[in-house]
Amino acid sequence: MKNKKIVLIVVAILVAAFFIFDLGRFLSLDYLKSQQAALDSLYSSRPFLVIASFFAIYVAATSLSLPGAAILTLGAGAIFGLFTGTLIVSFASSIGATIAFLVSRFLLRDSIESKFGDKLKTFNDNIDKDGAFYLFTVRLVPVFPFFLVNLVMGLTKIKTGVFYIVSQLGMLAGTIVFVNAGTQLAKIDSLSGILSPKLILSFALLGIFPLIAKKVVDYFKAKKVYADFPKPETFDRDIVVLGAGSGGLVSAYIAAAVKAKVSLIERHKMGGDCLNTGCVPSKALIRSAKLMDNIKHSSHYGVETASGEIDFSKTMHRVHEVVRKIEPHDSVERYTKLGVDVITGDGKITSPWTVEVNGQTLTTRNIIVATGARPFVPPIPGLDKVNYLTSDNLWDLTSLPKRLVVLGGGPIGSELTQAFKRLGSDVWQVEMVDRIMNREDPEISEIIQQKFIEDGINVMVNTKAVGVEVNGDEKILLCEQGDETIGLPFDEIIIAVGRSPRTTGFGLEELEIGTRQNGTIETNEFLQTRFPNIYAVGDVAGPYQFTHTASHQAWYASVNSLFGTFKKFRADYRVIPWATFTDPEVARVGLNETEAKEKNVAFDVTTYGIDDLDRAIADGTAHGLVKVLTVPGKDKILGVTIAGANAGELIAEYVLAMKHGLGLNKILGTIHIYPTMAEANKYAAGNWKRANQPETLLKWVKRYHAWRRGDKSQDAS
Repeated sequence: MKNKKIVLIVVAILVAAFFIFDLGRFLSLDYLKSQQAALDSLYSSRPFLVIASFFAIYVAATSLSLPGAAILTLGAGAIFGLFTGTLIVSFASSIGATIAFLVSRFLLRDSIESKFGDKLKTFNDNIDKDGAFYLFTVRLVPVFPFFLVNLVMGLTKIKTGVFYIVSQLGMLAGTIVFVNAGTQLAKIDSLSGILSPKLILSFALLGIFPLIAKKVVDYFKAKKVYADFPKPETFDRDIVVLGAGSGGLVSAYIAAAVKAKVSLIERHKMGGDCLNTGCVPSKALIRSAKLMDNIKHSSHYGVETASGEIDFSKTMHRVHEVVRKIEPHDSVERYTKLGVDVITGDGKITSPWTVEVNGQTLTTRNIIVATGARPFVPPIPGLDKVNYLTSDNLWDLTSLPKRLVVLGGGPIGSELTQAFKRLGSDVWQVEMVDRIMNREDPEISEIIQQKFIEDGINVMVNTKAVGVEVNGDEKILLCEQGDETIGLPFDEIIIAVGRSPRTTGFGLEELEIGTRQNGTIETNEFLQTRFPNIYAVGDVAGPYQFTHTASHQAWYASVNSLFGTFKKFRADYRVIPWATFTDPEVARVGLNETEAKEKNVAFDVTTYGIDDLDRAIADGTAHGLVKVLTVPGKDKILGVTIAGANAGELIAEYVLAMKHGLGLNKILGTIHIYPTMAEANKYAAGNWKRANQPETLLKWVKRYHAWRRGDKSQDAS
């Protein structure tokens, strides 16, 4: 910080001196013309001194972003001639620009990144990939002020060497024009005469050259990728979609809505994991579990005789009934009526243009892979000796397990842990790290963990499952907890330690479509694979494994595939909400405190305790909090976490606010119905407002009120 202040002071002094001593008068066209003879004479007698002095002045002017570079460039032509002048200016301007670039980076980049790091990520990713093209383009077009380009590029992560080389090449054309004009200095009356409209147009056309070059490079790269796959002259389909989960359904829906011809291939059940084995059945089970918990605690509400027993087979029957009632929303019949050609079978991509299914080969202009994910099963010795459960097959249970182990402390594991405990199982939750739900802030995890403990759940953190033993009818999970090995007897075990993308068995390997370290298909910002016409969305693509994110990505994939020739859209992940449906629920959008610290994003924290909320007190749900991260000193929302009843519903107000750039002042100024849980959002905004009061203004307001009362005491001031 001290070094930055020193550099800032030095720069400020030098710039101030330039204006205070009116040094700009030496950088005018009239002055240059009046001194041309004297400069020519000095150059003839002492050439090296003149070159060195001119070079130093030029570097200083450009590094300090002072006006006059154009005049100096003309002077180089007038004094040194075209060749020598171009050589001097080319290197001096590039060195000066690089110094300005480095000063901007040193003084400003850290503070800019701390405030807008999350917003700059996509920009910096693009600079890493195409920064040289962008810089070359703006250097070629003199419409862009070069000093501004220097300062802005200093805020990016472009490498210094790349900046220097591209700047020198990009500014060369403009340098030659001005130096050449300087050789005819006596004929020049104004700078505008140099840059005629025709010349500016020529530069502009030259400026789009790198963009054209990029398109040409992309064309030849694509041609190379497709070299072994002859392109059909005609196509049966505009899009073929593999997988009828959320991502696939929405992709097909959008394509059909814009009158494209689309085929949707599903090997198992329409609706994917969310409808059949995930979101829908788990929420139906959680509802039954919550009812049992309400009965258990009925005395809290003055109901003394409430009682109930679980008939687990009927509970599971209800779960399947819920799924059946929702099935028509995702059915073959519905999508067929929408104009989608739905095919049941195993689809396989045989080339970038063809998909085989049921012995038929479909030709298609585009392919969207939406094959989802499956539960990840860790390689625990002995696990294969028991009929372990996952989120795929636990819905086949017909009897409630007496002793249940849930392996995993993430959202799925935590939801199932609490639900089965409330239904009557004795549950042990085993988590390898030091807390459950470790993607959330520590205090949020603590709220859920304490609630679990109060419910009678055996929460075992810092515990690693190392094996399964079967002794007759007894099944035991062996766990390491520090130096101690613990045996947990169980009747059933649920594996809920994450999900693995489905990337094998349908042609990706044969086409050498790559995957990332986490197993997801490698795509660019437009959701394209190495083949520009093959896209991936949803769990198989990442970076999030949420139903609503898959739907979100589906819009980009379908629109880019159909209309990308004219305009492509980068997938936008800036405002992605999610919720874990434990009790209390946990919902989040944007950054939490842990992530903000990891990303070095500056923030203020405002919290509101839901235990103070009237409606929560009346409902007996007075626990949890609203936690809001904002830009320091401003009401702009960086992220929100809510732990409490109906958190998944409450977060929607913040999602809307972040999506449309509304701050906490807008939420505070919005009328919320009393008494509702949604008032928690307004009270959180109120807490932020109190913490950011204009103290100086309020002191003067206090004095004003005292004056109006006629109070002249010191206390009034």
